[in-house]
Amino acid sequence: MLKIKIMGIGKALLQYRPGPAMLVSAAFIGPGTVTICTLSGVKFGYSLLWVMLFATFATIILQNLASHVAIILQKGLGEAILDALPNKLTKILFSIILITALFVGNSAYESGNIAGVMMGINAINPQITPSLLPLLVGGFVILMVFFGAQKWLEKILIAIVVVMSISFLISLIIVKPNFALMMGGFIPNLSDENLFTAIALVGTTIVPYNLFLHAALSKKHWKSADKLTEANVENAVSISLGGLVSMAIIATAAAAFFGNNIEIQSAADMAGQMRPLFGDVAQYALGAGLFAAGLTSAITAPMATAYIACEITGAQGKNYEQILFKSTAILVAAIGTALASLGIKPVEIITIAQFANGLLLPIVALFLMILITSSSALAAHRPGKIKIISGWVILIFCTFLGAKSLLGAESLTHILGLS
Repeated sequence: MLKIKIMGIGKALLQYRPGPAMLVSAAFIGPGTVTICTLSGVKFGYSLLWVMLFATFATIILQNLASHVAIILQKGLGEAILDALPNKLTKILFSIILITALFVGNSAYESGNIAGVMMGINAINPQITPSLLPLLVGGFVILMVFFGAQKWLEKILIAIVVVMSISFLISLIIVKPNFALMMGGFIPNLSDENLFTAIALVGTTIVPYNLFLHAALSKKHWKSADKLTEANVENAVSISLGGLVSMAIIATAAAAFFGNNIEIQSAADMAGQMRPLFGDVAQYALGAGLFAAGLTSAITAPMATAYIACEITGAQGKNYEQILFKSTAILVAAIGTALASLGIKPVEIITIAQFANGLLLPIVALFLMILITSSSALAAHRPGKIKIISGWVILIFCTFLGAKSLLGAESLTHILGLS
């Protein structure tokens, strides 16, 4: 039996084709990832590489479980969780908690996306007035969502993000980091000083709305249980590639900046780690990448929230569904624009947004794990014990990080912008 399973995995690897998980991977390589991974390398050297390794593993497991549910039940994640709840009261409570949490979290995330676009534009042309950028970017995003004209743009932007990702991998090879120190960074080391950054690294990698987005895409891509191995392999390979890029950014920033007392305030500051590859045009290359990554995420985050709202409320009928979808997406984009217009530095906005994502994650993961372990509809095709145990361990650890941070005065001052 084991031999047959290994042969099936090997065949799936040979036939690997990018699918829904590759879109998830591309989604979390956004301005938040570039910024937080850079800050991690600048402030703490290689010491938080273990957090990114954990976050990558956790993303693989949780996205795997979300796609498993969707493929077996042929339902979105929100719809599947609702159907598994025992009575009307719990369904209502779940809907309120989840929509509120995702709405608040994605609005914060949207502000970070818009801040990322601002950083990219400023790197390309520092003369543009910063105060007008959030309104211009937010207005463009709202127009894209309202007229449904984002698909052609996303393909171009994703291509730029891929080029930026490859550039970081090449930059890491060129800067020749200290291998022994880099390996030491995979040994867990958590302190009050690096806790906030650790949670932000988790939040920028395990993006809660991506669980719902991945499920929605998976049920369309794979229609039967015999496709689970193919889906699992595509998920593991695609997410691993995204995690590798994130670790490369941390390591490159550590090699280029750590110990030099450099403060990262803009994309131009971050571009130093790419100078060995791009030379004097490094800030323009990074600026273009941040612009593309931010704008792609700024378009997809409101849409993902809208998909979830329609799914949970059971919106039926073309007109009603379109009204709910567009109004939800536009509201998230508008709130994100307003938050990005408060005058807070883009780097700080992005950091806080990723931190908020890290706090939202345990709520979404808890609902997912309850569904996985208790749904009778999954009884015949329940995930393996190792995956289920891993899911609970991930949930417990992420909850521990969030609780520890909220109880810490240092993290609260970060959130409130007092430091």
